[in-house]
Parts: sequence; structure tokens; C-alpha cells
Amino acid sequence: MQKGIAETNLWATVAWVPIVVLPATVLLWPLGEPRWAVMWLLALAIYAGAKCLTLVNAVQNMPYASGKRILGYLLAWPGLDAVAFLDAAVRPIPQPRGREWACAVVKTALGALLFWGVARFLPDEMRLAQGWLGMVGLVFLLHFGVFHLLSCAWRSAGIRAARLMNAPILAGSVADFWGRRWNTAFRDLMHRFIFRPLSARIGPRVAILFGFLVSGAVHDLVISVPAHGGHGLPTAFFLIQAIALLFERSSLGRRLGLMDGLRGRLFTMAVLLVPVGWLFHPPFVRNVILPFMAFSGALA
Repeated sequence: MQKGIAETNLWATVAWVPIVVLPATVLLWPLGEPRWAVMWLLALAIYAGAKCLTLVNAVQNMPYASGKRILGYLLAWPGLDAVAFLDAAVRPIPQPRGREWACAVVKTALGALLFWGVARFLPDEMRLAQGWLGMVGLVFLLHFGVFHLLSCAWRSAGIRAARLMNAPILAGSVADFWGRRWNTAFRDLMHRFIFRPLSARIGPRVAILFGFLVSGAVHDLVISVPAHGGHGLPTAFFLIQAIALLFERSSLGRRLGLMDGLRGRLFTMAVLLVPVGWLFHPPFVRNVILPFMAFSGALA
């Protein structure tokens, strides 16, 4: 019994190694240019480490998980809920209808149009606007489009792979936006490995602050480090999100009606949009996004 517990604890510790070592390897590798390549390598390194972390923890409770399904989780699904994806129990899984498939295709096409089409028609004097259009296009192309198509494909095959973007524009509160609607892959990772363990030890409020601080540090690593500028701004953005979330849950926030309804939506939009320039700051747009768009043929 004690040996089994020790082995489990050992694997749980070893599972953290890739998510630390892989980004560190990218940072130590003598690759300074192009900066967009450093960004993508850092993002992929963190993603690969997160995949290893979630897979190892899931397989401990599912020792007979299908090898094909594990391979699909690692290589063909961007989500990070390994337990749901690998679970072979026979349960009803909502099947995507034709309308959902069509919506995913339209979002993919819209993202491609924004990235490779619309941005190039803006004058050169509006370089930041070109970069922002490119970023919006990439988000629609990947997160809203291709990832949604993969969700539809996996669910059609009987595998639980919920879409990662759950209509974020309908968020009625800051908590609703970050907890249920925006990039649920990252939310699953943070909730499983940061918030839940810390909440039991230091309380949910401090755990929320710490979780958003970690999110900010990760985004600073992927955004500010390759850009060689704007350090700390993404972290400040996520701290604002944490403070706003805690405020809307306070007695005053509830009395003001910030948890739902029109006031909640307006408060959420303000909290997200007013400081968003700190998340994707000008050095990142100029030094990373615009050169990547030029490399990709999106800009002349």
C-alpha cells in the first residue's frame, strides 16, 4: 500500500518536469531571431509540458486507457482534460449537428480572411491595427475555428471533447468568462493543478489570486520575452481580472448586480477590453505579430 502511494507521488512529481524543462530549454537555446519563432516554440513547449502533466495524472487512474486514444489526445486534440478524453465509459455524448459544423467552418474561414485578407488593405501607417487584425484572425482561425472542428470530429467519434471556446461573448460575469467560456483547455489545467490544490490549503480567494498570477507569468513568458518589451504588463492584466472576479463575488458586487444580467455583461466587457492593450502590448504586436504576418504572406 505504502509502496503504491510512493510510486504515485513519484509519478505526480516527475510529471511536472517537462512543463519546466521544455520552456527552459527554449529560453537557453541560442535562438534570438525571428522573435515570432521564439514565441511559437515557447507556446509549444508549455503546451507539450501541459500535455505530459495531464496525461500522466490521468493514466494513473486509467491504467488501461487505449493507446490510440492516448495518441489522439497528444497529437490531435488541443484540450487539456485528459480524464474526459481518455474515459472509454459508454455515456451519451452530445453529437454535433450540421449547424455546428457549418458554424465552425465559417469561423475558420473568417479567421483566414481577417489574417490573410483584410489586414493587408489597411494603410502602412496603421501597423498596430494590422497587427491586431492579424491576432484576431489567428484566434478565430485556431481557437474558434480549427479547434471547434476537431471537437466536432472527436464527438462524432464518440469521444468526450467539448469545444474550447464556449460562446465567450455571452459571458455574464468575469467568473463566467474565465471559468466556463474562454479557452477551457487552459482553465482545466489551472483548476486541476493550481486552484484546487491551493484552495484546500490557503483558501479560494488567495488561490484565485495566485492562479491568475501564474496565468500572467505564463503569458508574460510567451508574449513579453520574445517581444523584448512590455514585461509585466500581461501579469498586470491578469491581476486585474482576479481583482475584478473577487469584487463581483463580494457582497457589494452582488448588490450592484455584477454577477449576471446587463450590468454583469457591461462590467465584464469593461474589465476585459479596457486593459487588453496590456496583454497584447505594442512591443509584442510590432516585434512578433507583424513580422510573423509578413513571413506568412499576410502583409506585403
